[in-house]
Amino acid sequence: MGAGRIGKRMSSVFRYALRKIFFFKERRMNFQFLEAAGTYIFNMKAMAIVLFFIFAIIVIGYLIGKISVKGVSLGTAAIFLVALFAGHFNGVMTGEGGAWADSAGTIANYMSLVQNLGLVLFVTSVGLIAGPSFFKNLKKNAKSYVFLGAIIILSGAACCALIILLVPGMNSAMATGLMSGSLTSTPAFAAAQGALEGLISDAQFKEISVGHAVAYPFGVIGVVLFVQIVPKVLKANMDEERAKLVVVDTGASEEKKSLKLFEMDKFGLGSFALVIMVGLLIGAINIPLGGGNSFNLGTTGGPLIMGLIFGHFGRIGKLSLKVNEHMLSIFQELGLVLFLIGAGIDGGAGFVATLSEYGLMLFVWGAIMTIVPMFIGFFVAKYVLKISLFNNLGSITGGMTSTPALGSLINLTGTPNVASAYAATYPIALILVVLCTQFLTYL
Repeated sequence: MGAGRIGKRMSSVFRYALRKIFFFKERRMNFQFLEAAGTYIFNMKAMAIVLFFIFAIIVIGYLIGKISVKGVSLGTAAIFLVALFAGHFNGVMTGEGGAWADSAGTIANYMSLVQNLGLVLFVTSVGLIAGPSFFKNLKKNAKSYVFLGAIIILSGAACCALIILLVPGMNSAMATGLMSGSLTSTPAFAAAQGALEGLISDAQFKEISVGHAVAYPFGVIGVVLFVQIVPKVLKANMDEERAKLVVVDTGASEEKKSLKLFEMDKFGLGSFALVIMVGLLIGAINIPLGGGNSFNLGTTGGPLIMGLIFGHFGRIGKLSLKVNEHMLSIFQELGLVLFLIGAGIDGGAGFVATLSEYGLMLFVWGAIMTIVPMFIGFFVAKYVLKISLFNNLGSITGGMTSTPALGSLINLTGTPNVASAYAATYPIALILVVLCTQFLTYL
């Protein structure tokens, strides 16, 4: 072997050895960095732990929510699934012998505050956004789309009631969680938690989050598949169906006379706070039901109802109750995110144990509460109300409170006009699913 070839061989061996050494050092440095970061996290104070998890869940949740499969994505709902995983980790760390065991009570209190703050922001925003057109829509479409929205939600509630009464071992906490997930309704989820908080054991309370998480994926996918499959099964002529499509008047375009009103601030934050204050007071009023039982609207129903009423009138005397639309959108999204994080972390601690106890039948009960209302709504719209196919499917997406399905339907039909049927059924479905959920917790 020549000297040149030996030199090249030695040179290549030397370079390989250097790469190995530096790769080892790099891996070691990475490990040391992760070890240091982990030690820092474990030594955080309770408030810092809560804030770290909130923002970490938001970042990871939004990234996962952007992943789209066949045009279907989880969106903001991914935050809840990430929070469930974080909740399981939090349960391990705050349990007996965990690194955060001494701060367990404080962390739980902070998370409860985050969840309730998010809930109030979310439902108040929903009420104020829907308020201006809700009662007009109720009047204009009471015998058609409003009726259809009510039929869909009442069908789901009836399925839930039967499951509570007939399935051995099923309780109202798990069942209402399943219903809120199957109808992809965060307000219903919040209503179940608000109605049962402090009335049942912590283990049962966590079952609401477990039920919601189990039923939610099929609640999204089931409605999306339904609106895509039905036209193919019926062999619908898409051009003819587009021609039959009727734009539903929900009353949203009507304008009120502009009056010079007193505004507390330019964004409407003062008005927003006033609606929350009154809503919480109304929600705390107990309504006797007989037999020593009582019912109240709670922190979900109170602010939601007052948001609808204040949103409809827009003022008290010369005091403006208008809130900047952009601010309402921010409050709605922020409130939803905070509520899902709080609920997910709370439910995640017992998710694995609860799922093991109930088994795969939870998915079946959730699927039933998704499928039955859709089919009943579809046949009522087709044979009783005589609504055209695209209007029918649009109203189904609204009655099932499924925004992903509406997006899928718009892509399928090639026209955004189907959204008017969604808008006509969605508000009544939103209100009824909250009220039905609260009543179902008494079973």
